[in-house]
Amino acid sequence: MSLTTVDFRRLRLQPGDRVLDLGCGEGRHAITACLEADARVVGLDLSLKDLNTARERAEQFSLPDERGSGVSWVRSSGLSLPFADGTFDKIICAEVLEHVPEYGRVLQEIQRVLKPGGLLVVSVPRFFPEWVCWQLSDAYHQVEGGHVRIFRSRELRGAVEQQNLRFLNRHWAHSLHVPYWWLRCLLWKRGEDAWPVRAYHRILVWDLMHNPRLTRWLDRLLNPLLGKSVVLYFIRNDPQTS
Repeated sequence: MSLTTVDFRRLRLQPGDRVLDLGCGEGRHAITACLEADARVVGLDLSLKDLNTARERAEQFSLPDERGSGVSWVRSSGLSLPFADGTFDKIICAEVLEHVPEYGRVLQEIQRVLKPGGLLVVSVPRFFPEWVCWQLSDAYHQVEGGHVRIFRSRELRGAVEQQNLRFLNRHWAHSLHVPYWWLRCLLWKRGEDAWPVRAYHRILVWDLMHNPRLTRWLDRLLNPLLGKSVVLYFIRNDPQTS
């Protein structure tokens, strides 16, 4: 099972693309984008700690800093992106908007820095698995930097389409992660050391390291029913043709 939420085949990366991973965290999508294509990738996040971790991980893959192709790291807010209009060919915004009270401003900034004809992929926690987490634990979403809303996919799609972006397709991801988070929320007061949580976490780590065919098949089978994340793809309309 991959830790990446984005299906990079749908993102259609091309050599020389400028790619923004907005809210990159520890760099899983930024690094993957750089490995997938000879692209120029920027990972942006507010957390200096996460950016330092991302930089260390990129060095493990011998990824160069961005001069031609490669990856660079920027500490900034998605509410005011430090880039010129139409800078990027592709933008990734994975598991970010559920943390942002004024997420509409982030979408406006995304639209501004995305080139006409550029592709955007957005993912957020899917409504039902996330709703169950909220019912099991208030602390799950009340921690600092936690989730401030539960999205319905049609709500998010409508908000993105208001920014002159056209919906292309969607899928779901990480169904096998859902039981872990339900257990974690159910046993929140006992923390990550609760034995059911530790046991399931070991299964997820084993699966990530070995990537067996059975769990890949199970994940694909269950994603439409129980995928933890919904992943939406859009293209920015060209104002000269729209």
